[in-house]
Amino acid sequence: MNNKFTFSLFIAITLIFALLGSFLFISPSVNADEKQTLTWAGCGITKKAFMAELATAFEKKTGTKILLQGGGATRGIRDTANGKTNMGGTCRMTLPELDSTEWNVNLHPVAWDALAIILHKDNFVDNISEEQIRKIYTGKITNWKQLDGIDAPIHLYVRKGKTSGVGFTIRQYIFRDRTVDFVTEEKFIVKSSGPLEKAIEKDPYAMGITGVSSARKRKVKIVGINGYVPSYENVRDGKYTLYRPLYLVTGSNPSDDVMDFIKFAQSKEGRKVIQANGTVPYLDALHLMSKMVIYGFGVK
Repeated sequence: MNNKFTFSLFIAITLIFALLGSFLFISPSVNADEKQTLTWAGCGITKKAFMAELATAFEKKTGTKILLQGGGATRGIRDTANGKTNMGGTCRMTLPELDSTEWNVNLHPVAWDALAIILHKDNFVDNISEEQIRKIYTGKITNWKQLDGIDAPIHLYVRKGKTSGVGFTIRQYIFRDRTVDFVTEEKFIVKSSGPLEKAIEKDPYAMGITGVSSARKRKVKIVGINGYVPSYENVRDGKYTLYRPLYLVTGSNPSDDVMDFIKFAQSKEGRKVIQANGTVPYLDALHLMSKMVIYGFGVK
């Protein structure tokens, strides 16, 4: 099947499910003795951005508690596919060509997240171009003075592996090559976005890329790319171009409780919770989908 047709079909299906979910959520009746507990694991950015608040609102409405764990986008997809968790979160598409279990999940878009360059809060640099990002990640720019900053080495913090949500998206959007190797010291390679963000809070020479939805809740400096900062308005309006969807993940045969949560997240009530945490709800900015037509194409 033609790759472009396959991707267009994927986009159409996810959009239909998102629209249906926003209208069909009905709160089930709750018996105090019949409270359910669900598990969620995956994308640390989604977890930090709004999942705790969304889970709390859902529990208040339905009585169903959701236990949250991080672990990254790949865990969110594969643990859900393998039945290790009831549902997950991911900030990348599935990659079944790398692991066939990723065929066995459904993705439900709930929000738009921007990738943000974060620095230590005392760094004087305010803007970095895409070309400079490419040179930093390939070891061609290694000192802050090359970016009109102080004379000090750049400590580039990156995620381990190439299939993390952030790492995959950087390679896809900035390099158009998901096989590219990032050049940095071993000690600056971390297992997930949480440790990356925490390290940059402490390291005065640090730089990294993470989701803006979680970065806003850290004591870091968020800088512009090509003159635009990843503000709520710039992401919503498409002026800040380094954005991607955040998905909830379900298995091939999710329970009614899981689907109730998906519908809640996509409903007006759920979208208000997401918006209150500074993240753009997916259905509130469907025009951003125009960029996603090229998502995955032109990438090695």
